Amino acid sequence: MDGFFSIPQAYLALAEWLAGLLFLYGMKPRRELRYSIPIALLWLLAQVSFFELTDSAPPALWIPVVLAALMMLFGLQLVLCDMSILRGIYQTIMAFVLSELAAATADLFWRVHCMLWRIREPVAWQRAAVVLTVYAGVLLTMLFLVRYNRKNRTLLAVTGRDLAICALLGTTVFAVSNLGLFRMAMGRPNDMGAELSIFRMVVDLGGMAVLYAYHVQRIEAQAREELGAMQYILDNQYAQYRISRESIEMINRKYHDLKHQIAALRAEPDAATRNQWLDEMEADIKAYEAQNKTGNTVLDTLLTSKSLYCQKHQIDLTVVADGKQLSFLSVMDICTIFGNALDNAIECEMKLENKSRRMIHLTVTGQKQFLLLQVENYCPEDLEYQGGLPVTTKKDRANHGFGLKSIQQTAKKYGGTTTVGTEDGWFVLKVLIPLPEREEPKK
Repeated sequence: MDGFFSIPQAYLALAEWLAGLLFLYGMKPRRELRYSIPIALLWLLAQVSFFELTDSAPPALWIPVVLAALMMLFGLQLVLCDMSILRGIYQTIMAFVLSELAAATADLFWRVHCMLWRIREPVAWQRAAVVLTVYAGVLLTMLFLVRYNRKNRTLLAVTGRDLAICALLGTTVFAVSNLGLFRMAMGRPNDMGAELSIFRMVVDLGGMAVLYAYHVQRIEAQAREELGAMQYILDNQYAQYRISRESIEMINRKYHDLKHQIAALRAEPDAATRNQWLDEMEADIKAYEAQNKTGNTVLDTLLTSKSLYCQKHQIDLTVVADGKQLSFLSVMDICTIFGNALDNAIECEMKLENKSRRMIHLTVTGQKQFLLLQVENYCPEDLEYQGGLPVTTKKDRANHGFGLKSIQQTAKKYGGTTTVGTEDGWFVLKVLIPLPEREEPKK
């Protein structure tokens, strides 16, 4: 295959290896960096060796050799980072097209360099300088684009449809780009030279642009879907709050009437047991009135509603909250944060068969210049994380798992951060939001 290109096979292997690493930016590594680096370097050595060994393969084996190179690129993705098979194949196709673009561009620039300087015999160091410079330009440009997308947007959840379209585009680009090489592989002369290099570079550039445009379009579509789902969750939490407020107001009226009934009963002469029973009823009423009085009426309403649900399902919900710290948050945002956080915790506890272990702790406090919201719930199972958030355990992942994202987005609106993790069998959600500066009283 050396006759098909004006640069050595080792440089082609390097292009695929670098392109494969580029698309791993922002992905979760499978192991520590000190182990990943030697593995990646050994993989590069294997790819270079494979390309050199298959350099003189007969034309009939060209396609099998290309497929084998794709498998090596796919293996690099899965060995270094934790990802699904679909995502691995998807990124392999994009990395392969990118490597073809880098190699074709380097080939063209090397030909131009040789013509300008009238080089008849290749000089190793000059060729290396030209090829590596072109690789740096092409790959760094794509790295900037990949970094921008993965920093400012969510990671694309690759579907079978996405993979099919990506595979079709990648195959088409490769076939069209290598038409001249196919002719040479079939033993037909092709004296296009630099024209062939220009054609390959233009086709690969157009193909990479189409693939990237499709990728960005899918990310934006996914972001719109997630935003719509989070908006639905937000509206739902607010609707629950309004319903709960009306229900609790009704309960308060009932308890208020009951207190008058107890007072009337006490005025009547009765047995000691009845007095004891009335004392217990009055104590229960006082306990009810005292619970979930945090200093924030919205939070009180939500907590009372969730507390009643927890009592019904034998979930131990404990609350230590200074609701006055929430005064700068809107009603909608309080509903979003606490409604989603408690719903997720309750859903997790409902899965526990041992009801004595159903426990949730909620803390709301001010620490220095920050508001700390922390929800802990007992969670003995290991969770899978992606993008810093646990992956939903529901089968319909496309329409679930937005609760924590909604909390994250709401906290970010106030300049805050959201962190989740597991500690000693407990799932811990922490939301840290800067407190607004309070104006000091004028002297």
